[in-house]
Amino acid sequence: MSPADSIPYLCTMKNLRELTLADLEKLMATLGEPKFRAKQVYEWMWEKFAGDIQSMTNLSKSLREKLSETYFIPKVKIHHSQHSEDGTIKNRLELHDGYFVESVLIPTELRTTACVSSQVGCSLSCKFCATGYMGRKRNLDFDEIYDEVVLLNEQALQQQGRKLTNIVFMGMGEPLLNYKNVMSAIDKISDPKGGLAMSQKRITVSTAGVAKMIKQLGDDQAKFKLALSLHAPNDRKRKEIMPINDTNNLISLTEALNYFYKATGGEITLEYILFRNFNDSLKDAEELVKLYRQIPVDLINLIEYNPIEQASFVKPDEDTITEFSEYLESKRVNVRIRRSRGRDIDAACGQLANIGGK
Repeated sequence: MSPADSIPYLCTMKNLRELTLADLEKLMATLGEPKFRAKQVYEWMWEKFAGDIQSMTNLSKSLREKLSETYFIPKVKIHHSQHSEDGTIKNRLELHDGYFVESVLIPTELRTTACVSSQVGCSLSCKFCATGYMGRKRNLDFDEIYDEVVLLNEQALQQQGRKLTNIVFMGMGEPLLNYKNVMSAIDKISDPKGGLAMSQKRITVSTAGVAKMIKQLGDDQAKFKLALSLHAPNDRKRKEIMPINDTNNLISLTEALNYFYKATGGEITLEYILFRNFNDSLKDAEELVKLYRQIPVDLINLIEYNPIEQASFVKPDEDTITEFSEYLESKRVNVRIRRSRGRDIDAACGQLANIGGK
């Protein structure tokens, strides 16, 4: 039985936040309310972050009661948080139907970054990722993704005294397999009239490589940054650790990324986790350079492997990491070693997997 089975009313109640401003205006007309009430409700949802209809205090009691008969606001809430020694905070977030996802707040001296999830679990089964061993339970709705960001922004204000500066879709799930909701959430997050109003240039969407949807991002003129989780320099090695490579090989991904760049001019990053004695040799580095030359890549992020109990991969020693990075630099590749954050609380790359019902 899924968590949602224990909440029967969800079958009949409607999500108020699925209504556009035009929808709300039509609804107010049917309820015999003046048109301006629609704007008030809309502002409560997207600028004041209302958690429920009853908190919309400039609406009449009778209107709130009418709305509550049919609609509800399925807010996300923090179930509990864990604090790392390095300042990273991992949050277990409870959804309205009893499922859980994890989001991470990553503060540095110059930035405060929210790492958000787009699905409950993931269907791609990447061998090095804890989320991939869970399977996919469901997609997050656009307003749930928005709530994640709102909660982490509030946490950043409380903990660091400043708002979020960046958002990365690198949490649980494959964003491009929840395309519509992710795009709608980013539209809301970046709406200059909304409560967050974050520039899309400060948002990065990371994908394991769904070529068809990368091209769709180009067609839709996406303004945010795109990161490809590469993790191997050739198809043979990549499909060993990422089953998605069977249907989205490096030729198709190279074509898709070039299409995306030609359509948008957007920044592209390659993410490359180093695994000892698998993809960390200078021969691997040489192949990576050849691939780099075929794609308009802004940066290659070399990522430290973070252990999970389901897999036996091992992080290379520091000398190997340095040698790999220096080889790329010698070939004029823009490369950066991305150090893990929050590893002591299982909040680092590939470690998110906290899920369950009530």
